[in-house]
Order: sequence, then structure tokens, then C-alpha cells
Amino acid sequence: MIAALLLLAQAVDPAVTQAKPLAAPRAAAPSASTCDQPVIMVIAGPTSDRARMQAYGKAIADSGLYKQLGGYYLNAPKAVAQFEGTPPAGYTTLMVRFPCLENARAFWNSETYQQQILPLRQNPSAGDYFVTVYPEIPLSEDMVGKVGDNGYRAEFDAAAVPQVKGTGQ
Repeated sequence: MIAALLLLAQAVDPAVTQAKPLAAPRAAAPSASTCDQPVIMVIAGPTSDRARMQAYGKAIADSGLYKQLGGYYLNAPKAVAQFEGTPPAGYTTLMVRFPCLENARAFWNSETYQQQILPLRQNPSAGDYFVTVYPEIPLSEDMVGKVGDNGYRAEFDAAAVPQVKGTGQ
């Protein structure tokens, strides 16, 4: 199961385990947008059907939605250590970074995701997941220059992705 989610992460972004330096100047947010606060979508829970989750992950990769909306994986879903507690069998956590909440919603509410991809892991459920979104906090001063700059260097337009009407997410 964990290997399936790692394949999911690598299918969407083969460089999921490789850090790449950023050299280009940061792009301005789209003019009619408030897309200026990166967010992290967290998907967590136990997987019950590994094969269906692999198909789901491949569908996300093939859709190009993450690429179009600036989403990318922050972690491989396989834990390298467990310091406290015992998670349920097959439990995993995967994090996806987006330029802003608007783009995370555009992914979630897109026609492609809601009508073609999400059904691949539902009815019956291939896992019991919580999907939550958190604001990314700025780097503390003592970390500036030591890790990435918490910024996007390209524009990603949420308005360009057709949405499902009435989802309200």
C-alpha cells in the first residue's frame, strides 16, 4: 500500500524524491487573483485497495492537473520512522503543495477530478482518507538561505480549469 502511494507520487512527479534548486526570479501572482499564499493539501488515512489507488494515482498524473495548477508532492508517502503511536494498517500521509487555496480548490472541484478521477477510488472506497488544506507559514529568519524560499516562480491560473458546479468546497 505504501509502495502504491509512492508510485502515485512518483507517477505525478518522477522527481518527487529529488530536490531541485530554484534559480529564476519569482513570478507575480495573476493580476485578478489573490494567489499569494501557498497551501499544503494533506491526504491521510488507511488504504484498503492498493490496485485501485495505483489506478487513481496514474489518472491524476495523466490528467496534468497538478502541473497545470502548480501542485506538487512534498513527501513520499512511506514513513521512514515512527516515533510515537501505532497507525492503522496501511495508513499513509501525502502532502501536496499548491500556490494558493484557490488552486487547491480548482484541482479538487475540477470536472476532470470530480467526474473522472475521484470515482476511481470510491464506491466502494479504496481508502478512508481525510483531505485537509493548511496555509504554509513563512520561513523563520534563522532558516532563510538554508532551505527553499517558499515561493512560486511561475503563474498557475485556477480559472483555466473547468469546475463542477455547486461543490462548495
